[in-house]
Amino acid sequence: MTTTRLRAVAVALAMALAIPGAVWLRAQEPANTASGAPRITITAGRSTVQPVDFDITRLAITNPAIADAVVVTPREILIDGKAPGTISMIVWGDGRRVQYDLVVQQPITPLQQQLRALFPGEDIDVSVNDEALTLSGKVSSTAIALKAAEIATATSSKLKIINLLQVPGGEQSQQVMLQVRFAEVNRQALLERGISLFTGANGYQNFIGRTTTQQFSAPSFTGVSSSGGTSTTTGTTTFSDFLNLFLFNTKYDVGALLKALQQKGLLQSLAEPNLIAYNGKQASFLAGGEIPVPVVQGNSGAGAVSVIYKEYGIRLNFTPTISGDVIRLQVNPEVSSLDFANGVTLNGFRIPALSSRKANTEVELRDGQSFAIAGLMNNISQTDRQQIPALGSLPIIGYFFKSRSDRLSRTELMVLVTPHLVRPLNPDEVPSLPTQDGSFIQAEPSSPSGAGLQDAPVPGGLRR
Repeated sequence: MTTTRLRAVAVALAMALAIPGAVWLRAQEPANTASGAPRITITAGRSTVQPVDFDITRLAITNPAIADAVVVTPREILIDGKAPGTISMIVWGDGRRVQYDLVVQQPITPLQQQLRALFPGEDIDVSVNDEALTLSGKVSSTAIALKAAEIATATSSKLKIINLLQVPGGEQSQQVMLQVRFAEVNRQALLERGISLFTGANGYQNFIGRTTTQQFSAPSFTGVSSSGGTSTTTGTTTFSDFLNLFLFNTKYDVGALLKALQQKGLLQSLAEPNLIAYNGKQASFLAGGEIPVPVVQGNSGAGAVSVIYKEYGIRLNFTPTISGDVIRLQVNPEVSSLDFANGVTLNGFRIPALSSRKANTEVELRDGQSFAIAGLMNNISQTDRQQIPALGSLPIIGYFFKSRSDRLSRTELMVLVTPHLVRPLNPDEVPSLPTQDGSFIQAEPSSPSGAGLQDAPVPGGLRR
């Protein structure tokens, strides 16, 4: 009688007689619970052969979509991995039952193979799903962690990259406070000069006249008339501006207007916004306002007019990437202001233009280090000249027939950025709020109305 038949007979007798041997036989069977089941690990798309120490009579798996198993010999099972996941495989034979946990792992992606080739010895794992690509493991330096993230971003531009690579130095803060300082200096200079000669409305020896280039204000004549048969002329001289120097001779009824003006201006503005952003998340800041801009819908004749708003002022957008003690920043500072000189007029409303200065850069800093964006300079030089042909080109007296205006404007913007790694305060680290224990207003001792002011309690625990 074979060993199998003897074991089957012993089990049947034990169950029939209810002897303790039944318990002994069950104790010899392999554990079939999930906690004690042997584990078989395989990669999706790969195969393996699992040997057993008894002849197989039956085989079952829980999910054929994860893995498939086929008995190739009485004591060997061919297992094929199909998709990532964990399932159970149960094998029967010779009165025994054994349960296995089949763990099908994600196949090694081309990106992970590339990273292992570029960074040998580094523990970098790559996992991919429908929307994101995750880098995990431990690397030896911050530079390798950042380079691995750059390679993953370049090879998987359509997926979101989640960088969970750890570097030596322990757990770091995942929040960045960005301290930004905007400094703008605006210098302006103006020089204007011109001469206008004129006579009064009554004229000089029967002559009425003036010289002007129309660049600056000049007098005008209104109501000029002369009596018939006489040399008498009447009228009114109107001055819209006496400019800088005015000279008029009442005896000869002759005068001159002189425009000689020099202006210099200096404007300095400073803004210091502070922002906090989480690792990999964008934060934005705007100190300014919005201007309404009408937009015509449809044709210009019967179209409806809608209003949209354009933002202006000091704006800052930044995205931090933390890797160990290194902070990589993508910074977009912008400074814009209203420019009414270059605006447009629509239906009687003056819509200003926007004068903006902005930059887009990416830098790498450590906690507390600073970088400056300088050189955002705007120089404007403008010269306007007007003259009467021929007369304005004459030497010496030509200055009476021409005018000139020189404008110079220089604007320089500098942005200074300093990142800091921050963390929330624990309850025992919160500083106390400011209090005032003494009197806020000290009453005069001799004032009857001030009696009792020192001892009068006020809300908040303060005393007046």
